[in-house]
Amino acid sequence: MSDYRAVFDARISFVNGGGLTAEGFRLDLPDPDVTESDVARLLVQHLGLALVGEVRLDGLQIVEEQHRGSRGIRTPSDADAPAGFRLVDLSHTIRQGLVTLPGIPAPEISPLVTRKDAESRYAPGTTFVMDTISLPGNTGTYLDTAFHRYEGGADLAALALETLVDLPTEVFHLDDAQTRGIPASVFFDRDVRGKAVLLHTGRDRLFGTDGYATDAPFLTADGVRHLADQGVTLVGIDSVNIDDMSADAGGERPAHSVFLASGIHIVEHMTNLGELPPSGASLTVVPPKVESFGTFPVRAFARVPAA
Repeated sequence: MSDYRAVFDARISFVNGGGLTAEGFRLDLPDPDVTESDVARLLVQHLGLALVGEVRLDGLQIVEEQHRGSRGIRTPSDADAPAGFRLVDLSHTIRQGLVTLPGIPAPEISPLVTRKDAESRYAPGTTFVMDTISLPGNTGTYLDTAFHRYEGGADLAALALETLVDLPTEVFHLDDAQTRGIPASVFFDRDVRGKAVLLHTGRDRLFGTDGYATDAPFLTADGVRHLADQGVTLVGIDSVNIDDMSADAGGERPAHSVFLASGIHIVEHMTNLGELPPSGASLTVVPPKVESFGTFPVRAFARVPAA
């Protein structure tokens, strides 16, 4: 099912004086068959405005485009949504030679027991294969714990399943953002307390290429502080790092420092976030239970209500 959005310029006046103007505003629509007055009403609802006198729209266009989470638009998470769900895989595939981060070794996979070896151990026609894998914890789509950043912090074995399984999720679709840094203001229109927040930048399209780490999107320090203050459970991104890795950052890592000190999990190198609705999905990201280890790949997936 396609999503639709309205694009327009707007002038809003208030009955008690004053007004607002907007240029090139984009607004989610419930369907493409809406009137100009419908769009005006949805705009007022989305902005949460009171005492509106008049709404004038200019250059109104209806375009086929993914929803971004406008208030006033019903989503599959509403009570009258159809039953059922689908699962969306949000993890990159780990394979021999995969380079996830510049300078981090690729995984090495080798046989421990081959099928030929097994022929002499079992009944005819019964064979098994056993392999070994050597890989850094920072491979593929992985989760960071406090132990990754802080000596004495909680490790993989200390993670509570309640913070990893079926987390209510808010997705922020930022693949058309004009700046690398994701500011706090992006999150102001939603309640994210106790939820997983996923940042869809579209950067996963470059995963495994030389350009993946160059000028990559990241979460700004004020965005970090806002999400931490709101009490989110987990923050994920489909980019090379949730922090700015460029020389301009001077080695500062506000997201890793603040989130992991607060018990907020970080998941990096996600993929397929564009398939998720802004609200209504639930996220599961479970790593193995390893002591004295701070980062490990996860099979991340989302449960999305059926359309």
